Amino acid sequence: MSKEQSTVFRAWEATIRKTQAAKKRANSIFGTISIAHAEDDNDDDNDNRNLAEPYHAEKILPNGDYYTGQWYDNFPHGQGKYLWTDGCMYVGEWYKGKTMGRGRFSWPSGATYEGEFKSGYMDGIGTYTGSNGDTYRGQWVMNMKHGHGLKHFSNGDWYDGEWRRGFQEGNGKYEWKNGNHYVGEWKNGLMCGKGGFMWTNGNKFDGNWEDGLPKGNGTFKWLDGSFYVGNWSKDPSEQNGTYYPSESSVEGLEWDPQDVYKVHLSDSQVCPGERVSLLPSQKKLAVWNSSKGGGGEKPRRMSVDGRVSVGIERAIDRMNMWEGEDNTSTAGDRGRFSDADLLGLNVEEGIPKMMPIMRLPKACKRQGETISKGHKNYELMLNLQLGIRHSVGRPAPSASLDLKASAFDPKEKVWTRFPPEGSKYTPPHQSTEFKWKDYCPVVFRTLRKLFKVDPADYMLSICGNDALRELSSPGKSGSFFYLTNDDRYMIKTMKKSEAKVLIRMLPAYYNHVRSYENTLVTKFYGLHCVKLNGTAQKKVRFIIMGNLFCSEYTIHRRFDLKGSSLGRTTDKPESEIEATTILKDLDLNFIFRLQKAWFQEFCRQVDRDCELLEQERIMDYSLLVGLHFREVSPNGDLITSGMRTPPGETESDDGPRLSRADMDQLLLDPDMWSRIKLGINMPARAERTVRRSDCEYLLVGEPTGELYEVVMFFGIIDILQDYDISKKLEHAYKSIQYDPTSISAVDPKQYSRRFRDFLLKIFEEEI
Repeated sequence: MSKEQSTVFRAWEATIRKTQAAKKRANSIFGTISIAHAEDDNDDDNDNRNLAEPYHAEKILPNGDYYTGQWYDNFPHGQGKYLWTDGCMYVGEWYKGKTMGRGRFSWPSGATYEGEFKSGYMDGIGTYTGSNGDTYRGQWVMNMKHGHGLKHFSNGDWYDGEWRRGFQEGNGKYEWKNGNHYVGEWKNGLMCGKGGFMWTNGNKFDGNWEDGLPKGNGTFKWLDGSFYVGNWSKDPSEQNGTYYPSESSVEGLEWDPQDVYKVHLSDSQVCPGERVSLLPSQKKLAVWNSSKGGGGEKPRRMSVDGRVSVGIERAIDRMNMWEGEDNTSTAGDRGRFSDADLLGLNVEEGIPKMMPIMRLPKACKRQGETISKGHKNYELMLNLQLGIRHSVGRPAPSASLDLKASAFDPKEKVWTRFPPEGSKYTPPHQSTEFKWKDYCPVVFRTLRKLFKVDPADYMLSICGNDALRELSSPGKSGSFFYLTNDDRYMIKTMKKSEAKVLIRMLPAYYNHVRSYENTLVTKFYGLHCVKLNGTAQKKVRFIIMGNLFCSEYTIHRRFDLKGSSLGRTTDKPESEIEATTILKDLDLNFIFRLQKAWFQEFCRQVDRDCELLEQERIMDYSLLVGLHFREVSPNGDLITSGMRTPPGETESDDGPRLSRADMDQLLLDPDMWSRIKLGINMPARAERTVRRSDCEYLLVGEPTGELYEVVMFFGIIDILQDYDISKKLEHAYKSIQYDPTSISAVDPKQYSRRFRDFLLKIFEEEI
């Protein structure tokens, strides 16, 4: 027997063993039934006779899996049971090989899910019972608890309330088995926000929470009516408050507020629950090719969501767009159509018939020019670094997040003189004498705390040994931009009018970013001024902001999008576009598809942010978008992640369109979600668009179905332009010459509405 024959024989033996094992399991679970072997089904007259409608089938599939139920066009379709060789089982509704509708999925460990499915995911209303006894009944989105739900833990605890992406988030009640309970706000599975904790002995804490512990303002009440109110912190140095006895209580109570952390809450930890080890969307089906695909090819292994497994299918099997119902296409036809498809062939009238393959922009050197000695702004950089080191390093009391109105007063600013020889408060330096001004220092110090910026890291980034980098040219407003060496912070010079706008809107901005962690508006860390001595008495005001594109990912494409068309193009040929080139609205050739939960959050947050800007009479802001393409060939060509069903045709898979492998990995490891924020490190799919030749000023092109896996970064920038008299005059002048809807300078209310409408055209829910 040859080596090749021996290999084939061993494979055949393995298949027989799997088949026999599957038959035994099938008999024990479903009872003794008559089973037709999969390889004999092609000779069954019923297969040819009943292709037009579902029929009942009982099959042992080539890999040993077992299926019984409704069958259509070589796929489970209707009611059916599927048993995998590893012991997992699904019983319920199918749609063309995908679990869709109501069903029950069980794991070998004894865990079960019974409820609604969508394209292989637990999605809708359902009940999960874990192998350890945990039970959850409520809403699901893509295998994760998302919405309202009730969970009973195996240790006796229970939670009833809102969930987001698998964690308690929103409002909810958690009760421990000992009777203690908490009612209030949650975040990432922990008590966070405003809430009340009640002990079984009648004591109660009402106040603010952070990461599962009291933090900030709060009141501890005893059953006899006495109470302690103040600022709470696990750090004793930050803890302060006052005890108020009741009429019946004993004066001079010796009580340490730290006992709340050390004793009272020690036995009230939130149960983490059981983690699912294998998701239904990861399970594969062993099925035949569709009857429309020729019928003579080997079986392909497909996932529950209908995805063909990579490595088992042939590349040509991935798309069958060239095959007719009668299966008369030739091999030559297949190759020709496949090439056309790869090149983006599109014969729709008005759209170019051939779209070039997309490539990465040409590589360029690191952005910005290092400000070294001899640079015209070298002394200004030294002044800036000295001032920041002084402001951030200056000792200050720990600020509560609840700031007084006086902290936002425009007159709340601190001047400091920096003589070259140094002073009581400033170090000697080699620059000329200058004055340094801090605007609303308490507010910005609290903002940095709110944004979780470590003061030492902040100083090191801006004031370390590494010099700042100046961007090559000023912005349209005439402002200069500087980047820290680690790319974390951007420093922008600003006009006096812009500084006034920021100070005016600072209270509303502070309350907004405090209320909405996922806000897309620019993060501001400090507002300062350097006043140079001399005859000119020059003042340079600047704002320190977060750099949206600071990431381990390379940003391949950048777009600045406003939703207007007049002048909104770079006028650069493709060959001159670099990775750092800022493209504009008329250069945009993608629409972006976000997973359902993220898309809903995106819509909500855009509404909130635009309402803030509209109320503050701000306009001319834009959405800055950065794209990192995940799959690139060695020669720089972008690799598509597949094709979407062309517009106008019925799409058989209405499930989520994110990379399944990535989504499953995220769902199995929820900690990975902490590295993904709205607009930061977001996995998504970008669908290529093309503008019709007769509609070159159309803002959103026609979708081509060509999809790319991307990591997205986006945020709302340039939020300091007031709709002042100059903008009103610009609007009046340009409205005479151009279509008023195409210009940027419009009333804040109109600008907000147009901006939101535009974003909802270029961002879509993955379906």
